[in-house]
Formats: sequence, C-alpha cells, structure tokens
Amino acid sequence: MFIGREREIDLLNALWGRDSGVLVTCRGRRRIGKSTLIEEFAARSRARFISIEGLAPHKRMSDDVQRRRFCEKVAEYGQRPIEAAATWALAFAQLDSLLSGEERTVVLLDEISWMGGWNPDFPGYLKEAWDKRLRKHGNLVFVLCGSVSAWIAENILDSTGFVGRNSLDIELKELPLKDAVRLWGPTAERMSTREKLDLLSIVGGVPKYLEEVRPSLSVDENIRRMCFMPNGILFREFDETFNEVFGRKAKLRGRILRELVERPLTVAEIAGSDDAETSGAYSRTLAELCHAGYVARDDGMNPLTGKTIRKARFRVSDNYVRFYLRYIEPRRNAIARGLFEFSSAEQLPGLQAFFGLQFENLVLNHIGDLFPHLGIDKSLVLSAFPYVQAATQRRRGCQIDLLVQTQRILIVVEIKRRAEIGYGIIDEVSEKVARLAHDKSLSVRTALVYDGRLSPRVEADRFFDFVIPADRLFE
Repeated sequence: MFIGREREIDLLNALWGRDSGVLVTCRGRRRIGKSTLIEEFAARSRARFISIEGLAPHKRMSDDVQRRRFCEKVAEYGQRPIEAAATWALAFAQLDSLLSGEERTVVLLDEISWMGGWNPDFPGYLKEAWDKRLRKHGNLVFVLCGSVSAWIAENILDSTGFVGRNSLDIELKELPLKDAVRLWGPTAERMSTREKLDLLSIVGGVPKYLEEVRPSLSVDENIRRMCFMPNGILFREFDETFNEVFGRKAKLRGRILRELVERPLTVAEIAGSDDAETSGAYSRTLAELCHAGYVARDDGMNPLTGKTIRKARFRVSDNYVRFYLRYIEPRRNAIARGLFEFSSAEQLPGLQAFFGLQFENLVLNHIGDLFPHLGIDKSLVLSAFPYVQAATQRRRGCQIDLLVQTQRILIVVEIKRRAEIGYGIIDEVSEKVARLAHDKSLSVRTALVYDGRLSPRVEADRFFDFVIPADRLFE
C-alpha cells in the first residue's frame, strides 16, 4: 500500500519529456521509503525499472565485492551471462548497454554510499559514465539514492564535478501525520487521538515502522511486541541501521546521540570546548547526524535583532531513536535473554511525561502541517524553531516550545500533553511572553497545541489566539 508522497511523485513526473537523461538524488534516513518512492514512480510512469543496491558493509567488504555484485545485477536484468569488470568504468559501460531511448526507464542505484564508499575514485567514474554515456539516453531518469546523505552531499551535490548535472534533489522526511495514520487502514478511524499519539510517539512518521503496527491490538501489546521482545523489530533496529549507516564512525555518533537525548545542546556544550578545531570536528559530525535524519539543528531568527541566532541547539529529532535510547537500551540485556516481562506502559517510569516530550517532538517534526492552523501561509514564515532566551543581568530567560516569525508577527506556541490542562497554562505562557525580548514593531500572538482534557476556562479566557487540539493535526 502506497500512501502520500504526492508532491515528490509530481516533481519526478515533471522530469519526463526531455531529450536527454536526467540525474536525480534521493536521500533520507533508513526505512523512510526512498526506494519505495522511486519504484512507485516507475510503476505509475509505466517505465522499465532497473534497481541495483549496494551491499551492506561488513568486515570483508571491498570495492571488488561491490563491483561484482553490480555486474551480477546488470547480467540479471539483461538476461545474459555475468561479465566481470575490472573497473567501475567497465561496470557502468555494462549498465549503459541495457539502456535505449525508446522506452521510459528508471534506473535506481540504491544505497550509493555502500556501493561507492570503498573506492575514492567511484564518483569520478560515475561522472564520466554519466557525461559520456548515460545522459545521452532520452526517457531516462537516473536516481542515486542513499541513507548516508552526507556521502551524497559531499560527493554529488557539493562536488564541483557534478555541478549543473543534478536535475532534482529529494530529501525525504517523515510522512505527514494525516498520511501516517492512513497506513493503519479503517481501524485508525476508530482509534482515539491519545492512542494514535502513543504509537506515533514511538514510531514517528517512518513508513516501515508504521507498517509494523497492528492497529487491532492495544498500544501496550504493540509496544511489547515491537520493542521488548528479542525478535521485536524496534529492539533490533537501532544497532542494525545505525551501524549500517555510519560503519566505523558509529561509536562516536552514538555517544553524541546519547548526550542529546537528555536535552538539546550547542556544539560547544557537546564538544566540551570552545576550541575552533574541536568545535569544527563536532560540527561536521552533527551535520552527518542531521543528514542521516536522527538529529535536528534548531536555529532561526533572534526576535530582538532579526539576525540568525549565534548558537544553534541540536536535538534528537527521531522519535524512535529517542524512545530506544531512553527505554529499550537500558533494558537491552534482559530483553535479549527473555528476562524482561513487559505488561503495560505504566511500568516504565516517567513514560507519560516522556510521551509529553515525544508529542512536542512530533509537532516540531511536522511544523509545516501546523501553519494552516495558525492562519499563516508557509511562504510567509521567516523562522520557526524552539527558542531559548538566555538570562542576563538585564533580562530574565525563557524557553518557548516553538517561536514562529513572519515579517509582522511573532507566534509563541505552547505544546502540551497532559491528562488535565488547567488554567495555569495561561499563567505559564503569559510569563514567557512578558519575558520575551523582541522587536517592538512585531505583534505577538499566542497558540496552544495540546493533547488532553482542556479546562473550559482556558478557551473562555481567550488568551490564546489559536487553540489547536491534537486531533486536528490528523486532518
């Protein structure tokens, strides 16, 4: 079942009708549906589909092994004997021999960083093959796809060798919440908002994880089955995908994730130093984690000066990773030996408070879906991010869940999940607005995005300009 991604399909469809081939890059975290998107595009286009995937890294992996696998797949699609290739130039020549301009063809080189990461000359061979052979085929969409987005950025998007050659870059994000729940079929219509949010707090909008949810079962049973059993997909997933994406670099990146899951941090706080060289190394590592879809960089405009804030904060943006590091990993040994008996979410200490943070993270990951409920068009938004105003001798600090800025207004957005949300929420946000230092030419609005039972007095008071119950996020 394929749901959503209509914008991406439209962008890809617009590439047909050119006299020469077009080069596309598609990147995003593991399990986000990159390969499925390209396959669906090919099917809707009634195009011939050739998919060759790089082999996952292991200790005995080499460039020769990757190239041999490439030639095996070419032979399979060409229905001919396997022909060894001593270089990637010869391997790409074999692929070229499969193509013609007579029929629409989509070629997908999947997990391109695995395929080419063992040979520093691979991007050069690919560029040469594209320039001299592959691009000359009309009706060809040639897609480079991968989970190690940093490799694609460095070797393709930011490479001087590929300047002007890439026709489209798709960075695939989580499914919008309204599409995410559609993957659960008709049962989703009978699920409460709280039940949907509990599950989304763990799996986010990642299609592969969403498909593993059995909506007919209870939330507790889904959590037990996926997370706290030795063969559960979300029990095994972190080590498998994280090591595949980062390989030998996984240990340092894992350590950084474990720091960030506690609270958002700046580069200097993570590095433990203001030294430029050390901070630069950590900045590059954080950029890789952001490219991979695990971490978000929260920065935007200072509401007082209108300039970009100097110290961006980084947070773990992936809901599954956040849940894994907080609740699965500490129990990993017991789960692996079948000694952890999970019966209810209530037995996990602090889970409901943690789900409040997960709800906030869900909203931040789908900010674009929130703008219509705030009465603004996405094109008007100059900045939208969690804002922390540091305390100084002259002003008090404040922390705002989401601060949205346009040319004329600031919207202070409070994101709250509680069983009961009382009148005190107005006092909390009122204090934040009073402390917020901002350009006085900007009007200030307030918004509440909530899950729980809201006191009638809150809406009656009309302090909040926008009151958005969580179920509207699924519209």
